[in-house]
Amino acid sequence: MTTAFPSSPAAPSSAAAGRASAGPWRTAGRVLLRNRGAMASLAVLALVGVACLLAPVYARDVAHTDPFTSNVAGTVMLDGRQLDIMQPNDNPLHLGLSPIGPTWRVPAYPLGADSQGRDVAARLLYGGRNSLLIAFSAAALCIVVAAGVGIVAGYAGGVVDAVLSRMMDIMWAVPVYLFAISLSIVTVSQGLRIGPFTVASDNLLIPICIIALVYVPYAARPVRGRVMALRRSEFVTAARGLGVPGHRIVLRDILPNVTGTLVVLAPLMTALALMAESALSFLSIGVQAPAASWGTIIQDGEGLIYTRPMVAVAPGLAIIVVVLALNILGDGMRDALDVRDGDRGRG
Repeated sequence: MTTAFPSSPAAPSSAAAGRASAGPWRTAGRVLLRNRGAMASLAVLALVGVACLLAPVYARDVAHTDPFTSNVAGTVMLDGRQLDIMQPNDNPLHLGLSPIGPTWRVPAYPLGADSQGRDVAARLLYGGRNSLLIAFSAAALCIVVAAGVGIVAGYAGGVVDAVLSRMMDIMWAVPVYLFAISLSIVTVSQGLRIGPFTVASDNLLIPICIIALVYVPYAARPVRGRVMALRRSEFVTAARGLGVPGHRIVLRDILPNVTGTLVVLAPLMTALALMAESALSFLSIGVQAPAASWGTIIQDGEGLIYTRPMVAVAPGLAIIVVVLALNILGDGMRDALDVRDGDRGRG
């Protein structure tokens, strides 16, 4: 007689077990790695960042030029010929001088020269260092401040939420560029004074702080909404019922669940900060001479737009490429983390 035993449930496959055991961040990372658009954007950002970091190497060892010194009397070797950097205009009378146009050859002024005879390619790399530094720093500062404001307003509720929300609404009501321009005009003339400390008007900390401040409402609002939803969740209600202090609830339960929202906001805020920095620098109230940024280089090329358009087009294309890459990366991170559904983060 054969004894029949109840069949055991089938063991889960290794792939299913791996997905079950993987944490939410590891799972999101795997999803992001499979997103070709996001990975291509990340590669583009890395390439641009490395190129800008190597700006001193290019200027000193490749181009053999100083991108911050006027060179209107300089010459360049091209095809065995020595050409003046400032050349006669193309008008019928050949009156006036214009900088040499793009040669498309390294190191002989591949993108041409500006009105002061400086290498546009070298200045583009140096300008990218300042533009990207300001953009990433402003975005990081903005997210930190917005996270604090959004978490306090969303979790505390009541009068605290009302006061902070009205302050954000007032800032929201002012057009962001008008707000940034107004603050920049004040600081560009006399710098920034914080108690006993004074920040010079040409310090990059000023545009970083201004750009971060004007975008705080844009980042604080989604954080506040996420925290308000979490405050009504069962695990937060249970923690309150057990008498867990509020600061422990925020640090242990609220903040980990808001981190996904902050991560998704990071590339989007960086793109906005880059555009704001470029606009302020173009108006001469952002990065100050002799320092360069992509916005100041576009301003330098404004007067050459008909004769040497590459002076303004090159930094404009750089801004477009970086902003587009940041937005695609942000979309990929949003899809990977799926913060809209709010079902990740408690693991």
